[in-house]
Amino acid sequence: MKKITQIALVFLLISSSVSAQQEKGIIGYDNWLNPWTEFKPNKVDYGKPTQILSGNITRDTKLYKGDIYLLLGDVFVTDSTTLTIEPGTVIIGDFETKGSLTISKDSKILANGTHTDPIIFTSSRSLKKPGDWGGIFILGDAPTNKFGSEDALNYGLEPSNANSISFGGNNSDSYSGILKYVRIEFAGKRTKDYGYFNGLTLAGVGQQTIIENIMVSYCEGNSFNVLGGDVNLEKLVSYKSNINDYEFNYGAQCKIVNSLAIRSPYASGAEVSRCINALAYDKKEDVDFSRNNTNIQAENLTLVNVSDDLDYDIKVGLVNEAIYIGEDVSFSIDKSVISGFNPAVYLDSKIIINSENLDRIGFTRTYFNNCKGNIFTKYKSNNEDLENWYGNRAFNNVYSKGPDSETFIDLKNSKRPDFRLRINRIYAVTDDND
Repeated sequence: MKKITQIALVFLLISSSVSAQQEKGIIGYDNWLNPWTEFKPNKVDYGKPTQILSGNITRDTKLYKGDIYLLLGDVFVTDSTTLTIEPGTVIIGDFETKGSLTISKDSKILANGTHTDPIIFTSSRSLKKPGDWGGIFILGDAPTNKFGSEDALNYGLEPSNANSISFGGNNSDSYSGILKYVRIEFAGKRTKDYGYFNGLTLAGVGQQTIIENIMVSYCEGNSFNVLGGDVNLEKLVSYKSNINDYEFNYGAQCKIVNSLAIRSPYASGAEVSRCINALAYDKKEDVDFSRNNTNIQAENLTLVNVSDDLDYDIKVGLVNEAIYIGEDVSFSIDKSVISGFNPAVYLDSKIIINSENLDRIGFTRTYFNNCKGNIFTKYKSNNEDLENWYGNRAFNNVYSKGPDSETFIDLKNSKRPDFRLRINRIYAVTDDND
């Protein structure tokens, strides 16, 4: 009995040690990317459409796995309608009309896929490319920081009623439905007057809405765009977007956990592109400062730039910062991995480095790897003040120059990569969310 107790104690100590060392970056006892993600979506034949979705959906509708649906033009779910999508259903965005799907703020989407049967939104073309179709907009009545708290999408959408593109309100707990185990591929159409669509836009979405296990890949715009609202995001994946992986604006109150951004210097567009672009507003005069400004709480993120020759790609200007924090934004990141950027973080040049601002911008227990510099103020080459602050032992940040092969479990696996952190060949096994 004593021997068994000793063995159990040793096992407990080893497990505790592993958990303590491997808590950074995305976590899970298993690689939670399997099997619902797809890293080569251009190689998949999803079949031909059998049904068409167009115009306004004004009564409760269910989409079935047995059919393949074509989004023809701008499709709006309106009039307090619920759109239910069965696991395994494929929805194809039409290339010619740049199909898109908007869930208005009085309606809901129930897209509850499974890890073996995800719901897929993809391009109608046989040779798929970023920007082939529009994207998905979910609109709610949670607050923004704009005067009046309400706003409207400005992407050139053409609804039959202006209410179909309005968002924002005063209901932080609002429920816009479920988006779980969903893939969004080759979205982000370009418009002449309004820039790029995003893979998934969450505008004024409230806390009761469930957004989990979403993969946006090869998007011409931002993969995820959060405009205002109060929303929790979990197990998201952005893969090789042309602009930003995660963009926050208009007073977004957001907690994002156990999520991943994989950038490639060979896939980014001409614009400056980042893993996280955290802004409080576009124009300061539009903001009601009596309302909450953007507040992002990030935990267990892995932000990685996958490069064949990182030094060369940095030298020729193909690599940007991982995180950009705008003026008046509160931002904290904990237990995360930032690997392969130039530098890791930029603070907006208007942010004054003082105790008040540093108290609302936190970097703790984070692993900075292979970055050309860590945390800087934009346009200021001397970051000694920030290095001294965030390098303090109290924040428990770690700085390293390890190659990807020794940093991640299996980053090079083209079919089933594993981006969990590996230190001394011990895998990341902690998963407090399961």
